[in-house]
Amino acid sequence: MALPLLTYSPSSQNQRVNGFEIPGEEQPRIYTTANVFNSATMDELIWAAYYQVFHEQQMLVSNRQPYLESQLISGQITVRDFIRGLATSDSFRRLNYDSNNNYRFVEICIQRILGRSVYSDRETLAWSIVLATKGLKGFIDELLNTQEYLNNFNSNTVPYQRRRILPQQNQGDLPFARIARYGKDYRDKLPQPTLSKQKTPLTLQSFLRSSDRDVVLWIAASAIALIVSFYLLPHLGLLPPISSY
Repeated sequence: MALPLLTYSPSSQNQRVNGFEIPGEEQPRIYTTANVFNSATMDELIWAAYYQVFHEQQMLVSNRQPYLESQLISGQITVRDFIRGLATSDSFRRLNYDSNNNYRFVEICIQRILGRSVYSDRETLAWSIVLATKGLKGFIDELLNTQEYLNNFNSNTVPYQRRRILPQQNQGDLPFARIARYGKDYRDKLPQPTLSKQKTPLTLQSFLRSSDRDVVLWIAASAIALIVSFYLLPHLGLLPPISSY
């Protein structure tokens, strides 16, 4: 028996307030099958769906799903089904689910599917339990079946970041597409740049422990051998002077 979704209180966010601003360049462009009149506009809708689910960091040819695209173009599936297929694909699992913990993955999916940030840690915990009990496909299905998704995007509209810009503000919320897909715990596991390493003072002990010790000693030995060969040995009479060559 699946656990019911924990209750959580919505916080005050922009997308929960009705907007009356005039659409402009800063407002999100809405892609829906109701405005598809030819193959070019359908291609734009498909691109918008990929951009919403995978974001600009993951827009790769290898992530395309030709079978899902052909079904959407022929009208066999809706936009919501197309989003479901992208969010449950192997590419999305590998790039987002496998590189994050459940909490960060929940935040990513709510941003990309519901078009908003999580309300609180309580909501993150609630959806993390759904992810742990129902798996990736069950979790995506639950998000797509929420009344929030149906009220805002229905079955034929590509999700988008809702009401990112407010009037009379110089700067809006950061676009979700520019936020890293992994959390701090995964970031800290990545290799650190060599420039960030703390420099240790050069001493005889640190030099003997360094990896460049053998190279420096070989260069020094070669230089000493050249000095001995060209200057000391001729003066000792062991070799003819250099001028006789």
